[in-house]
Amino acid sequence: MPLDHLWATWRSAYVGKVADSRTLPSVEAAAGRSLFERILAAAQEEGGDAAGVVAQGPTCFVLLNLYPYTVGHLMVLPQRAVADLGGLTTEEHRELWDTVRVAVQALRLAFRCDGVNVGLNLGEAAGGSQSDHLHVHCVPRWGGDANFLAVTAETRVLPVSLVEAAERLRAVWPG
Repeated sequence: MPLDHLWATWRSAYVGKVADSRTLPSVEAAAGRSLFERILAAAQEEGGDAAGVVAQGPTCFVLLNLYPYTVGHLMVLPQRAVADLGGLTTEEHRELWDTVRVAVQALRLAFRCDGVNVGLNLGEAAGGSQSDHLHVHCVPRWGGDANFLAVTAETRVLPVSLVEAAERLRAVWPG
């Protein structure tokens, strides 16, 4: 059965803006940057709300997943592109996992989920589509959330927009 597509044309403008180096201060600034570094740069230039950045610390930040598995699906990642856990500094490592803990608490408060999947894919063979920049997925889950559409029609229904998800998370994020 082929995968059904639900049109969400607002995503094209977002992805095009972030991926296009012309949206950054200069073409040189984009050279060699990962997708997530470009997203962070755009968020800092325009404000985090526009790019889905939920929170930012000294070395890490939290970003809503543009293609979420469920409502509130977010990622915690270092500000600089690091492909593997061994490439993190001690400060980045500590902040990454401290932020994952805060993210799980925020997801529980903002969405009243029954559980949270936390994980990362290291390398292309592990399924990492952006394997040059590690990111920890935090995916809220509810009892019985695998509904018939995902099983029979290979379609996901997301009842909360990314903007609303970001607002809910920011409202409960510490600080």
